[in-house]
Amino acid sequence: MARYKPVDDGEKKPITASSLKKLLGIFRFVIPYRINFIIGLVALVFTSATVLTFPYLAGKLLDVASGKGGFVLTSINQIALALMGILVAQGVFSFVRVYTFSIVSERTLADIRSTVYEKIIWLPMTFFDRSRVGELLSRITSDVSTLQDTFTITLAELLRQVLVLTIGVTIIFVLTPKLALFMILTFPLLVIGALFFGKFIRKLSKKTQDQLAGTNVIVEETLQSIAVVKSFTNELFEAARYKKSLREVVTTAIHTAKYRGLFISFTILALFGGIVGVIWYGGYLVQSGEMTVGELLSFVLYTTFIGGSIAGLGDIYSQLQRSIGASERILEILSHVDEQNNSHRSLKLSGALEFERVEFSYPTRADVTVLKSISFSVSPGEKVALVGPSGSGKSTIISLLMRFYPLGTGVIRADGKDISTYGLSAFRENIGIVPQEVMLFGGTIRENIAYGNPHATPADIELAARQANALEFIEGFPEKFDTLVGDRGVKLSGGQRQRVAIARAILKNPSILILDEATSSLDAHSEQLVQDALEKLMKNRTTLVIAHRLSTIREADRILVVKDGRIAESGRHEELIKVENGIYRNLVTLQWESRT
Repeated sequence: MARYKPVDDGEKKPITASSLKKLLGIFRFVIPYRINFIIGLVALVFTSATVLTFPYLAGKLLDVASGKGGFVLTSINQIALALMGILVAQGVFSFVRVYTFSIVSERTLADIRSTVYEKIIWLPMTFFDRSRVGELLSRITSDVSTLQDTFTITLAELLRQVLVLTIGVTIIFVLTPKLALFMILTFPLLVIGALFFGKFIRKLSKKTQDQLAGTNVIVEETLQSIAVVKSFTNELFEAARYKKSLREVVTTAIHTAKYRGLFISFTILALFGGIVGVIWYGGYLVQSGEMTVGELLSFVLYTTFIGGSIAGLGDIYSQLQRSIGASERILEILSHVDEQNNSHRSLKLSGALEFERVEFSYPTRADVTVLKSISFSVSPGEKVALVGPSGSGKSTIISLLMRFYPLGTGVIRADGKDISTYGLSAFRENIGIVPQEVMLFGGTIRENIAYGNPHATPADIELAARQANALEFIEGFPEKFDTLVGDRGVKLSGGQRQRVAIARAILKNPSILILDEATSSLDAHSEQLVQDALEKLMKNRTTLVIAHRLSTIREADRILVVKDGRIAESGRHEELIKVENGIYRNLVTLQWESRT
């Protein structure tokens, strides 16, 4: 059974100067929209300013109503109108802030997603060997969504809460210094207790989430392998395993709930105890004439705003930690060296190939030498078959020819020149491949064939389908070329998928053709149709065939037998079959015996 290793896409990173610098690195995507961003910041400042004038005027309203003068606005009607004006202004500024920040965030995040996706598809195969598709998908979805909250909510809230906190504290110390100082003295107990309990509860909550994720893995494994479960009659075993995992989740969750309850009780006691103390002292100051009732109301409203800002800063801090983690992962992808090149010079090769003393080890398995001093050449238009046991290096030869990996030692030439000297995209445009397991996109047949040449006309696509013996079954569908093939081509049979892949290769019109035994898993009728299409495709093209069924390569111009990373035998079928104890002869004999 696979073991679950929790991956926290919302991983919180410590906030340091270095991590903040990385988060700011994402802000380069904001630069094209800086005018809207600045307008939003200005609106944010005015929103905070109007909010902070509200408690002051509310207090003055109460003072004027109780007969106290000395204020510019001398009637409660004037003050009420001023308060309404502030609310209207705040509504306007809030709209401008939300609208402009949304414009900036949506366009910025679209740019980030586009940049990350474009970067990923240009990265070399070595990157994909080390990365999981699910993790890469998470970078574009979860991480960018985390940054979306940062751009749309967190950043604005951080600035707003900081302004409210700093200006609000300044105002209450100016208006009511004694009461403000008394209130500040009640803070340490609440803050220290919140930090202690909060950190402990977060650890328990994370443990619960990890355990719950582990139970989900059990469900995923079981459902994906349901045939194995049923064939071994392990339904009871799997049900018991899931129940045991759930019991562990429940135990941890209840343990967490106990401490969360204690924390809430402590918070209520400390918070409301502090409020009672502040109200008591404020009442004392009003009674002694050191403060008016209006000033007390202003103080209460200001402290409400300040308390809300302090509470909000905790969530903002956590969101910033998640944003830093997301930005680090995105910037890590963007920092990789990719294969993109600005050279669009067209290239048309004749198809002459040469491998000279090529040695290679995969970057992920540097200690295993896959190819050992491989040397051979292929003339333009020649059909060469690569045969040998699984793991001998056949597919690696093709991967190196496609320049999926950097070469270890030796050199590969095309038309007499080192292939590394050609522009990568221009070079690959000369190579077409028909794999054993055809991967089709989930669109229409037309779109899948046109993938070989996105600029092809409908007539070109139809001609390619006819040459690939695919037109017959395509015309049999009600939607014809507009038939949806489904995810990975599941709505088509194996033979139909192969013929679509051949049509795609025909449309590309490559100089070099690679066939990964395209008929190995087909029935006799489909095999014949595909084989006829392949014969047309191979005509006058340099062709490398990875052969699993040796009966399909009897007519090859040359057969290269690969074993343990070396070319062990070379020649035509008629020559190799006569070699006593030869590798090729033994492979043919084994396949013949397995069918009889």
